[in-house]
Amino acid sequence: MAKERIEHEGKVIAVDKDYISVEIINKSACAACHAKGVCGASDEAVKVVEVAQDITTLSDDYQVGETVNVVMSPAMGTQAIWIAYVVPLILLVASILVFSLSGAGELLTGLGTLGVVALWYLGVFLFRNKISKIFIFSIEKQPK
Repeated sequence: MAKERIEHEGKVIAVDKDYISVEIINKSACAACHAKGVCGASDEAVKVVEVAQDITTLSDDYQVGETVNVVMSPAMGTQAIWIAYVVPLILLVASILVFSLSGAGELLTGLGTLGVVALWYLGVFLFRNKISKIFIFSIEKQPK
């Protein structure tokens, strides 16, 4: 059965009239391992998600320090994977093929390929405000 939504536990770190900032701690699969302190393979990243204030968030009155669930649809997760990983991989492979078949040397092929992928990520960065409107997060209070 397909999951209907993606949830992450987070802590409210700031509340203003437009946004609620929620800190999420992303843990790797081995974060719960007893040997993570000596292994070096485990990682933990802190992400801050800004959730736009709307009628539902205003009515729940969130407080700084409160533990909440950050929710998004699986379709948004799929879109993020395409933007961050799949399209750049396709560009990388296509660039290598184009540069190699055009007779460019290895150095030019490598630099050109890196340039194409860098341009993709630059475009994502420049259009981040437009892209962020696609990814809409919501929050909900945790059941007591």
